[in-house]
Amino acid sequence: MSTERKTQTSPMGAHGGGPRGGPLGPMGRPAEKAKDFKGSFKRLLGYLKPRRFRLLVVLLFAVLSTVFSIASPKIMGKATTKLFEGLMMKLKHVPEATVDFNYILNILFILAGLYIISAIFMYIQQYIMAGVAQQTVYDMRRDVNLKLSRLPLKFFDSRTHGDILSRVSNDIDNIATTLQQSLTQLITAVVTLLGILIMMLTISPWLTLIFLAVLPLSALVTKAVASRSQKFFAGQQKVLGELNGHVEEMYTGHQIIKAFGREEESIARFKQINEELYEVGWKAQFMSGIIVPLLSLINNIGYVLVTVVGGIFVINRTITIGDVQAFIQYSRQFTQPIVQTANIVNIIQSTIASAERVFEILDETEEVADSDDAQLIAFPRGNVNLQNVKFRYQENVPLIEDLSIEVKAGQTVAVVGPTGAGKTTLVNLLMRFYEIDGGKITVDGVDIRDIKRTALRSIFGMVLQDTWLFNGSIRDNIAYGREGASEAEIIRAAKTAHADHFIRTLPEGYNTILNEEASNISQGQKQLLTIARAILADPAILILDEATSSVDSRTEVYIQKAMIALMKKRTSFVIAHRLSTIRDADLILVMDNGSVIEKGTHNELLAQGGFYADLYKSQFSGGNIDEQAV
Repeated sequence: MSTERKTQTSPMGAHGGGPRGGPLGPMGRPAEKAKDFKGSFKRLLGYLKPRRFRLLVVLLFAVLSTVFSIASPKIMGKATTKLFEGLMMKLKHVPEATVDFNYILNILFILAGLYIISAIFMYIQQYIMAGVAQQTVYDMRRDVNLKLSRLPLKFFDSRTHGDILSRVSNDIDNIATTLQQSLTQLITAVVTLLGILIMMLTISPWLTLIFLAVLPLSALVTKAVASRSQKFFAGQQKVLGELNGHVEEMYTGHQIIKAFGREEESIARFKQINEELYEVGWKAQFMSGIIVPLLSLINNIGYVLVTVVGGIFVINRTITIGDVQAFIQYSRQFTQPIVQTANIVNIIQSTIASAERVFEILDETEEVADSDDAQLIAFPRGNVNLQNVKFRYQENVPLIEDLSIEVKAGQTVAVVGPTGAGKTTLVNLLMRFYEIDGGKITVDGVDIRDIKRTALRSIFGMVLQDTWLFNGSIRDNIAYGREGASEAEIIRAAKTAHADHFIRTLPEGYNTILNEEASNISQGQKQLLTIARAILADPAILILDEATSSVDSRTEVYIQKAMIALMKKRTSFVIAHRLSTIRDADLILVMDNGSVIEKGTHNELLAQGGFYADLYKSQFSGGNIDEQAV
């Protein structure tokens, strides 16, 4: 089967893939929230469950790494105390007073060992977590890919390609980044916070109380600034979206803009949006950035209080100077895990929202499964029969009502009618992209619901107006029509499609690599390749969407000849756009509002003087444009 679909690319969505924040990460930014945080979180944990042992190892190593790191200031304080005591003895002119450098050297060796051990544990935890994260998202991508292959066409028709791509790529990447980085950072931040608090209490409960008294002020300032900055960040994202949309629109339609002389208007509009973005952007960044100096001011107040009170305690010999030094180091480190935890909580909230968007795909209703006794038609002849078929996209909006058509093997059936008449719907129903609501469709006397979908679709070949060619060689694109096709069969199909000549004029011939948009060959050449692909597939039934409207006359002749060769001895459904191309069809179906309002040969329909006759005459006599839409 040769299926053609239009390739669409989408700019990176708003979910994942973008920056995570300013100077303090996402602090002050409105994080995307999950609709069901608890349920989505539990479901994400389900993907982590098979790796729970490794996660426990990561937790253990993260705790050990942090503990060894936290112990360092306290041990360093002992060296400072020993150095201070020796100097004080010398200042008092105590006989034989010396500084015990051996003790200090031992302390330094111990510190070096602690830092090395902490680094090793951190390396191991990151190594294990990288594997856990990548294996988890590997499973998620596999499940999503398998799910997408089982979803009906209805799902893809009701959503933009950009949204689906964003969920499959950006949202899963967001989950991977959080698992690999933010999760271990959260563990480290929490352990660091608790560890520092415990170490501070062991040094001096009074100093700890003085230091903690300043923290509520930090929290109030952070909350006040963050609440104000959120609305600016929300406004910034809104205006940025408008700017991106304007730029994309202007650059994709730059020829039209130049043709109508609207450059100045476009530039003026860009300037207006850009100024709006500047106004809201600098406010957002200023409000986010002001948190740092404000917190530094408050922390310095606490630092001064701790230093003064600690100095008094040293004079009174309540604690040693090394302990004061260690306490000051701990107080300097205390706010970092708090800010880090706040940022990570925001990131995790956004990550669960990403996971929820992925799970929404996994929860979509799949195609009706093939029955256990589904049949295969070994040698399809191509007889197609539609009996009282009913179908509607929306429950309360009927589209096709009691449609009955009988097509014999080898016949060419043309389907014409205005836009929205149901021509494309008919194709979708024949290939079971959509399930009918009533009646029956048979191929060679077998209900298509009793045939395996893959087997049914292999009976059909499609050549659509919107060509689909993938990034690969011309040989591979033609060979896509049938697995295991030989070189000779590929060339024979290309010759039949009148594509061999132009292929051989290319520098690399059949090895020529088509880029992602296949823009290195013309539209007509693309169409000839898709016809060659369909010829190689050798289907019993063809569905053709005339594709000669955007090619030159000479190429149109080649395409018409290729289509005639392709249709030979095959049942063919031709969605006709130009009525001049279907005069020789065995049967012409004229559709309107989902029903066949006329049917017969070209001459019979002209003789009836009905809708088809009016449509045909309008195309060849410059009639009303509205009547020409087919």
